[in-house]
Amino acid sequence: MKKIAVLLASLLFLGSAFAAEIDSGASTFKWSATKKVGSGHSGTIPLKSQTAQFDKKGNLVSGEFVMDLANFDVIDLEGEWKEKFLTHVKSADFFNVEKYPTAKLVITSVKGDKVSGKLTIKEKTNDISFKVKKDKSGYKGTLTFDRTKFDMIYGSGNFFKELTADKVINNDVKVEFSVAVK
Repeated sequence: MKKIAVLLASLLFLGSAFAAEIDSGASTFKWSATKKVGSGHSGTIPLKSQTAQFDKKGNLVSGEFVMDLANFDVIDLEGEWKEKFLTHVKSADFFNVEKYPTAKLVITSVKGDKVSGKLTIKEKTNDISFKVKKDKSGYKGTLTFDRTKFDMIYGSGNFFKELTADKVINNDVKVEFSVAVK
């Protein structure tokens, strides 16, 4: 009897949601991070894979987005400074991409414009919520996460009290996204 109930629930779910294709070429993910004093940096993060389910009206129901951290980029630096920055941010001080080449966002629920989910970076998973705006081409929004919750404490004023203000890196990282749906 329990198997029949599970089968019926699965069929009801499949009948109420369908997979749509994400246009990864038209989708963008732009990160930005700032210092306590002075400017910050920004760049792009490519998608490695993505899936999404939508209801019959085309509204997002759930999804999974895997980010390719090994190939993320910084767009406001060039030459030697760009290479130094990328080498450092990809090191164990931050994302440790040699060991953890991807990050994953799993969307667990969408209620109106509020998305809830789980963000995994460096095998650490934390709850996250953010707002989205639906338009003709897909969804747009800004996701903000606290990097220290994912063991990225380098330059954090919460952990290194002796840092001068110009050396403190803010904990929040913003990811502005535009997800295009075919």
